[in-house]
Amino acid sequence: MAGDKLMVYWDDTEKIDVVMTKLLKGAEAKCALLVDKDGHLIARHGFTQTLDTTALSALMAGSFASTSEIAKLVGEPEFSVLFHQGKKDHIHMCLVGDRSILAIVFDDRTTIGMVRLYAKEAAVELQKIFEVVLRKVNSSDEGLSEAFTNSAEDKLEDIFHD
Repeated sequence: MAGDKLMVYWDDTEKIDVVMTKLLKGAEAKCALLVDKDGHLIARHGFTQTLDTTALSALMAGSFASTSEIAKLVGEPEFSVLFHQGKKDHIHMCLVGDRSILAIVFDDRTTIGMVRLYAKEAAVELQKIFEVVLRKVNSSDEGLSEAFTNSAEDKLEDIFHD
């Protein structure tokens, strides 16, 4: 599944928006980012105007990649959660399936426990959305592939039977 391409359609982005909004409200966080493991921003919600979300997305993916190697060195397959604590702002990051990262930026108005609870629920819901997306893309690809094959066979028949 990690090698599958991810193409998110409009109705899927609306579902992602609902999950991200619920996460922010429940956790009372500042913002949330959904990033693929290659560092591309998938979705952002909350107060992100002052953040360089492109750079942040790339750095988060890099952080997970390096942490993955650390996990292997200590005998773990992967660490699924990372937490960075600052003086006023904190970042909780967790894996969503095997292809993306959910990052939540929050301050002392909430607790890490609340953020973890809502992040875990959101990750499960987002993974379900991604599974549906992948089924759509794969069935679409199969239909296109079959249509291409049939078209190619017809053309070859036309060429060699003239």
